[in-house]
Amino acid sequence: MGGRNPYIRETDAAPPEQAYKLTVEVEESGEVREIDVDPAALPYGHDGLPGSVLDVLLGAGLEIDHACGGVCACSTCHVFVEQGAESCNPSSDDEEDMLDTAPGLQHDSRLACQCVPNGSAPVRVKVPAWNRNLAQEEH
Repeated sequence: MGGRNPYIRETDAAPPEQAYKLTVEVEESGEVREIDVDPAALPYGHDGLPGSVLDVLLGAGLEIDHACGGVCACSTCHVFVEQGAESCNPSSDDEEDMLDTAPGLQHDSRLACQCVPNGSAPVRVKVPAWNRNLAQEEH
């Protein structure tokens, strides 16, 4: 899907200007992957903001549910930013509104489609087990 949501304000999030490491833990499987993010390769696709956690994960071949196509219209790409949150853009009011509908909300909750690290620090995110779509179409 991808694109932009005409019902929310554009988010001011610049993609990273320097390389950084994104570590993702998929709670359901226990899988931990380290991804070297090259700013010159961004965006990897069209889902989520350019350089967002969602964009990077999909570009690395790690599927994460994002029912709205990454346009901040649902909360299915809800992740926990466990490290490096200070290097990410602040959440917008629209993102906060969507997070209010997410299960398991925590102080480090973000929508992967809206969370854009600037590259100044390594980032670690966790994909909660309950946030994995077990019925997905084949690619």
